[in-house]
Amino acid sequence: MNQLASETISCPYCGEAIEVLIDCSVAEQDYIEDCEVCCRPINLNVSLDQNGRLAVHPGHENE
Repeated sequence: MNQLASETISCPYCGEAIEVLIDCSVAEQDYIEDCEVCCRPINLNVSLDQNGRLAVHPGHENE
């Protein structure tokens, strides 16, 4: 099973679509990743439900 998933998100600062790699071996994560376009820090809240569906919620750094 592939432990990495690629997800496209929208940067909460500049609105550009960027691709992020998610480690699916961890069910719940909260971490910061910089936007590839505007370099601002995006807070990524990631969760995997019991059916294996991935949910990625990008937000501002202080959210």
